Amino acid sequence: MTNNNLAPDYSKKSCWFKFPDITKDIDTFYIYSTVYMGANEGDPDYASLDNTEMLEGVKIEHAIKSSVFEESTNVFIPYYRQAGMKLMGETWLNCGDVRTILPGTPYGDITAALDYYFENCNNGRPFIIAGHSQGSAILGLVLKGYFKEHPDHYKRMVAAYAIGYSITKDDLEANPHMKFANGETDTGVIISWHAEGPKNVEANAPNAAMLPNGISINPLNWKRDETYAPADMNLGSIVIDYATGKTEICDIGGDAQVNLARGTVVTHARAVPNEMPDFAGPESFHQDDYSIFYNNLKENAAKRIAAYQSRVK
Repeated sequence: MTNNNLAPDYSKKSCWFKFPDITKDIDTFYIYSTVYMGANEGDPDYASLDNTEMLEGVKIEHAIKSSVFEESTNVFIPYYRQAGMKLMGETWLNCGDVRTILPGTPYGDITAALDYYFENCNNGRPFIIAGHSQGSAILGLVLKGYFKEHPDHYKRMVAAYAIGYSITKDDLEANPHMKFANGETDTGVIISWHAEGPKNVEANAPNAAMLPNGISINPLNWKRDETYAPADMNLGSIVIDYATGKTEICDIGGDAQVNLARGTVVTHARAVPNEMPDFAGPESFHQDDYSIFYNNLKENAAKRIAAYQSRVK
């Protein structure tokens, strides 16, 4: 067990955003992205578990991201004391890698939640582990550290969807137990991508979630080369009305092509670029990494689960 006496008590259901009844044969453990800004004077660098901004942000995140796994799996989502966006941005500007501020509180909370989940909830079921942005940065640390120390758990991993933060060639070389996906049905592998528009490519824009030698897979054709996938391969994007919280599946022209030089997926989707030009370039679709390709990702999770179940029979 991870020794973290300061971590939340994950035996309390109040420490979980989603703690489901078990109705499926497969679980998903999801680590949400940065929804706490920490931008006001006096705000702490790390959110408390009862931080209102974080609690509200997780609801929106679930609607357009982690809900993609609910059709196929039991979805577990722990609250954790995440780093604020202000601290993340400052760290990136200072050293170029936001992961330097994650091994303490955020990683400690997530590994404590994983300990509780595996010891009390999982009951030997196969599982998906997924995240976005800061959540995927932490997931990368989990893959390198926690699962290296817990190979008995790792062998039941259907896939790791580390979307919106780089998994790099260097990560794979340094951690031979980590394998990146090569297609749409391989299992025990990592799936990752960053979505951006062509203006980011033209400007060679830096991105706080993008590391050198990062790898992306195309979420429409599930290839790692630069084969173009037209928008008619997109099964549907999810769009949310932030005023009402209602979502709908739409066609927003979400095509996809891997850019090998940048380690990203370039799309012409009709989505509003993220308002973070200093940290993500003029045409980042970072917040839309999941939503643009929502139905394709939903289908892919089901396909990988079926492949895993066929393999272990």
